Amino acid sequence: MEKKGHFVLIHGASHGAWCWYKVIPQLKSVGHKVTAMDMAGAGIHPKQVHEFKEKMDSDKAMDSQFLFHNGLDKPPTSACLGPNFMASKFYQLSPPEDLTLALTLVRHVGFFNDEESIKAVALTKEKYGTVPRVYIVCGKDNILKQDFQRWIVESSPPNEVKLIPDSDHMIMFSKPKELCSCLEEIAEKYT
Repeated sequence: MEKKGHFVLIHGASHGAWCWYKVIPQLKSVGHKVTAMDMAGAGIHPKQVHEFKEKMDSDKAMDSQFLFHNGLDKPPTSACLGPNFMASKFYQLSPPEDLTLALTLVRHVGFFNDEESIKAVALTKEKYGTVPRVYIVCGKDNILKQDFQRWIVESSPPNEVKLIPDSDHMIMFSKPKELCSCLEEIAEKYT
């Protein structure tokens, strides 16, 4: 019997395990074990938070809300993505019902912007580097622009880069079949 992989699906900022509801049954139907986890939060480097505050135009943030629990002169401590922002930047190619679902379930995302939290998360070649990684480019991502995605790949080179051309940032909604096919290829190659 062919050995199948175990996919552990991790959501992005503000989302939860629920966002994988289209992908889980497809992967299970071909024999994979699938676990979708709810994470407590996601972090970003404090310098990037400062840059974000300084560079973010109000029209780009649209109707998103930012909280500054440490004062307005400090980086934001959390954000809540607004419905217009989500519709035009995250879900622009996704079915409307998935945007509606997301609007009812997304939560504030907290930022790690203290030095101790950042030092505790150290990516090393001995640990992080031992796991084969494949970067999937979402061709029409309005959040992670092409130049930033290239920087991610150059900064931490994966074993392989794949492209799903007509997908938005929320690829699990805009192109779930293509994503599952891609994940199946990755599982066959790296397990």
